[in-house]
Amino acid sequence: MRFSVYQVSRKGGREKNEDRMGYCYTRDAGLFALADGMGGHPEGEVASQLALQTLAAMFQRDCKPTLPDPLRFLQEAMIAGHHQLLRYATQKALIDTPRTTVVACLLQGNAAYWAHCGDSRLYLVRGEKLIARTRDHSYSELQQTINQVVPMPDRFNRNVLFTCLGSPGKPVIDTVGPLLLQAGDRLLLCSDGLWGTVDDATITDQLSRNVISDAVPELVEQALRNGGPKSDNVSVLAMEWESAEDSDSTTGISTEQLGDEVFASTIQASVLGSDAPDELDDAEIERSIREINEAIRRSSQKKS
Repeated sequence: MRFSVYQVSRKGGREKNEDRMGYCYTRDAGLFALADGMGGHPEGEVASQLALQTLAAMFQRDCKPTLPDPLRFLQEAMIAGHHQLLRYATQKALIDTPRTTVVACLLQGNAAYWAHCGDSRLYLVRGEKLIARTRDHSYSELQQTINQVVPMPDRFNRNVLFTCLGSPGKPVIDTVGPLLLQAGDRLLLCSDGLWGTVDDATITDQLSRNVISDAVPELVEQALRNGGPKSDNVSVLAMEWESAEDSDSTTGISTEQLGDEVFASTIQASVLGSDAPDELDDAEIERSIREINEAIRRSSQKKS
């Protein structure tokens, strides 16, 4: 696999950043994920972190170096994250359970598979067109769908969700795939801090006109400007498939030299809670990628 990746997270006007994101990969598969801890419930940053850790741990366990059933993996990994949150609340004797939205995309072979729960979104842009976007698990988006058949006068707050990880009932998880990728396809995962103030047309335009290392920071800054002093956390993770960018670029990754058992990840291995950084920028990600690429180089030298 060859791809470029870029991600940025900003606290905005909130007291803390409850968004988490990251990616991990083997030689023949990659997992990209983003979670948005829900306000109004305890420890949102722990909820989002636990969800991502669970996804990454199961990916490392099961992907050797591919998954037999990517959609089943995504479904089971998200349900496992849900149970981890319930278990955490029980262990900590919390009155309420930490909750989070999550969106994850799995690349394997030349196909993409994705799943989501809540209102964190995935966008797929090909050329100048928006090929696919997840549909939020919110009453407002459900109402928009129903209105196409039966007009309804009342409007719901877009922030009210009918499912998430950590909720009392079994979460609703939508899955899509396989969708065959073409060179230059761009996938973007984001929290509602982005799409809540930047419309789909603008997101598509930025992704189609600019390299992801330019498009992502511009989209994040635009969301913060539009959101004003009380802006939500804004987190964006974007990937370009089989990028033609310089192979020495810090955002470019090739997995061709990885061994069957090699696993690389930018997802933190431990729950940091309140000590987690509020600002995650490209410099931190670039350091991780450099370290991973250096490990790949050393591994390929040993094999030769």
